Amino acid sequence: MRLHILGICGTFMGGLAKIAREAGHAVTGCDAQVYPPMSEQLRDLGIDLHEGYDAEQLERYPADLYVVGNAMTRGKPVVEEILNRGLAYASGPQWLADHVLPGRWVLAVAGTHGKTSASAMLAWMLADAGLDPGFLIGGVPRNFHVSARLGGSPFFVVEADEYDTAFFDKRSKFVWYRPRTAVLNNIEFDHADIFPDLAAIETQFHHLVRIVPANGLVIANGADAAIGRVLDRGCWTSVERFGPGQAWSVGAVSPDDSFDVVLNGATRGIVRWDATGEHNRMNALAALAAARHAGVPLPAGIDALSRFEGVKRRMEVRGTVGGVTVYDDFAHHPTAFETTIAGLRRRVGRGRIVAVFEPRSNTMKLGAMQSRLAKSLEGADLVYCYASHLGWDPEQALAPLSSRAAIYSELDPMVEALGHVLRPGDHVLVMSNGGFGGIHARLLARLAAKAGP
Repeated sequence: MRLHILGICGTFMGGLAKIAREAGHAVTGCDAQVYPPMSEQLRDLGIDLHEGYDAEQLERYPADLYVVGNAMTRGKPVVEEILNRGLAYASGPQWLADHVLPGRWVLAVAGTHGKTSASAMLAWMLADAGLDPGFLIGGVPRNFHVSARLGGSPFFVVEADEYDTAFFDKRSKFVWYRPRTAVLNNIEFDHADIFPDLAAIETQFHHLVRIVPANGLVIANGADAAIGRVLDRGCWTSVERFGPGQAWSVGAVSPDDSFDVVLNGATRGIVRWDATGEHNRMNALAALAAARHAGVPLPAGIDALSRFEGVKRRMEVRGTVGGVTVYDDFAHHPTAFETTIAGLRRRVGRGRIVAVFEPRSNTMKLGAMQSRLAKSLEGADLVYCYASHLGWDPEQALAPLSSRAAIYSELDPMVEALGHVLRPGDHVLVMSNGGFGGIHARLLARLAAKAGP
């Protein structure tokens, strides 16, 4: 089959392209921002990339099916031409459901937070146990160095996103995956551009619960009230719960962030790893429960986590210059800000944490979370906000932080200001769900210039 993928450089669509190539399909694609590393990864696979959304590309790339990413909208010339000609098209999740997932044991990890990390942990545990899973994850696990793989077994791990599927299918992506094992990590209000309130998101999660078979398993955060409401609407599948006071829980936590895994009141082993924060411990519990459902013995899963290398852009150390360590994290929601800072605080103690963030997600740009910003960042010693083209006032939102917060509308002055204020022993936590203008490299270069030869 010849596929032309619209929006191919997104993490999901790029992963889909890789799986399609492994399955023997001819793949080309287009995007408005064809840049590394995804562009290099795709070209290494022999996938020809077209820059832009012009209609003329349909002559150069005739396809049996056009796979449409959810970033595509009506009005883009290539979309309009596909519709005008009556060409065959499908969403990415639909193509995955129709051509990759039939007959497979799908393990879907859903939730507002932690999907990428928990999916990566789960895929790694299955792989370490020799189960050769396929996977499609919204990040790059360091244990695999790729975000997607077709796999050679029935098992397939998918990061199950609640965002809408395509301009022609406004249901959440995860309704296409039909999982046998479903993880419900947490549910909060997010994606204010498509959901009016938390209740609407809960409805989408209940659509997911409705399609898990009776002989499957739902793994649910027992401390999450929204998940409780979702399950109360009806659940036809066995449920295992994780979290404080649940069947799966965390026991003693050591200063190095290793922790006891407790199942049904008994300690079953110790996870010794480099990950930080209570949120990652919850991710680990959920992944362990899912791996056990797929047949991975609990001791083997715990052992595998000791060799879990994390995910790129999840507390990834980008460099240390002059005693200042710069981290890159994908956090883009107040809850993620708070938990990420708390995890780093536990690790660095009294060391200064300098939080540098941009409110870039659609939810943040709309200002839906501005009332929670200051509280979510109060664990940092200093806060730098890159506020460009916002429809709300970040200075007012961050006012409770007083002199600890600084706001910039341009990157160069912010990098320069950071260069003056940073000192040995500081930890700079950069949080964004985008490229943030390459601020990590720019800041490390500024620190190097400050340190001198």
